[in-house]
Amino acid sequence: MIRKSFLSLLAFCFAGTASAEWALNMPKGITDLSVETYNIHMMVFWWCVAIGIVVFGVMIVSLFRHRKSQGVKPATFSHSTSAEVIWTIIPVVILMLIAIPVAETMIKLEDSRDPDISIVVTAYQWKWHYKYQDEGIDFYSSLARPSLEARRKESGIDPNTVDNYLRDVDRPVVVPRDAKVRLLLTSNDVVHSWYVPELAIKKDTIPGIVNEAWFKAKEVGTYRGQCAELCGKDHGYMPIVVEVVEPDAYRAWVDARKESAPKVASNQ
Repeated sequence: MIRKSFLSLLAFCFAGTASAEWALNMPKGITDLSVETYNIHMMVFWWCVAIGIVVFGVMIVSLFRHRKSQGVKPATFSHSTSAEVIWTIIPVVILMLIAIPVAETMIKLEDSRDPDISIVVTAYQWKWHYKYQDEGIDFYSSLARPSLEARRKESGIDPNTVDNYLRDVDRPVVVPRDAKVRLLLTSNDVVHSWYVPELAIKKDTIPGIVNEAWFKAKEVGTYRGQCAELCGKDHGYMPIVVEVVEPDAYRAWVDARKESAPKVASNQ
């Protein structure tokens, strides 16, 4: 019984990432700000690598060259003012070199003025609602049916046979390439988080509060994310899909959505 439960747990863990791409680093993304974010990330990473090499290198060399077996006598001084000044100034300079580009990028990330498209994103347990303010379009986006059916207990469906298992939706967000898209994010129930790595956006959706984010996609394609805040028992079944298309294709999609929307009869 225990063995069977353990195997079932392993199958569940692997099934949850059956179609996900494994990566050891954050993606560069498809926006100018996502590339800037990636470059800052790599800059800090290499600073940390260099600091680690210097610090641990000095420690290893000191331990090796000044060990007792070589007859080295311990120093008698209690402190060195020069050393204290140096190891205070150097970290301050490094932090300034990091802080300046970080501050510049953070200011850009918060500048959502003059958008081409504004979308209100409302999180629910466990789906998303999108409202295009300027187009009069709104819809819910939920876990795609193939994943929904495969995730059910004893469904008999192998998750490995489902494309983009747990990472696909029935209605994706569609936006045009090279358009500034502003997201107004809130929640209907609990705290969620709208997270798409390729857009460098991870923003909490909080009941009663509207957070803002924006992006301008440079490449056509399909980009996937998920809710990144533990929001309840079905937290793992709340994916996000953003489709970036050419402007003409976006306009055709808008027209098609408007035509398929239910018509409200007017009172005579």
